[in-house]
Amino acid sequence: MSSPVYLIVDRETMVMHEGSHGQLPASFFELVRFSAKPVLAEFWAEWCDPCRLVSPAIERLAREYAGQLLTVKVNVDKKPLVAQAYEVQGIPTIMLFWKGEPRMRLTGAYPYEAIKQNLRENWPRDAATHGGKDHTASLSDDA
Repeated sequence: MSSPVYLIVDRETMVMHEGSHGQLPASFFELVRFSAKPVLAEFWAEWCDPCRLVSPAIERLAREYAGQLLTVKVNVDKKPLVAQAYEVQGIPTIMLFWKGEPRMRLTGAYPYEAIKQNLRENWPRDAATHGGKDHTASLSDDA
């Protein structure tokens, strides 16, 4: 199993974590528009207690769907224009993007199972063809 791709959008750059390889896009907007994989974004802040409750669930999803899903953390205090562009008014906000379009939005401290269920329900059908693997199968209840 490959290491999960987990990006943290911080200050003016995006920092790649956990052993991922590859070229980073110039902006978050390019990332969600041109990613070959769906992008799960967690909008958060360091001072946000509910964000601390949600982060382990997002990290778990990043591990479980490594190679199928790109997971990104966006600090709203350091990237307010990104948060404003997607009308993030409360945190944590979790969004799923495909080809630049938001497909899912959850605001609040949702548990892992609820986030996973929303991810399954909003998984883009045409994402299944990327990399020649049917990714929707791994989003079933037993995944």
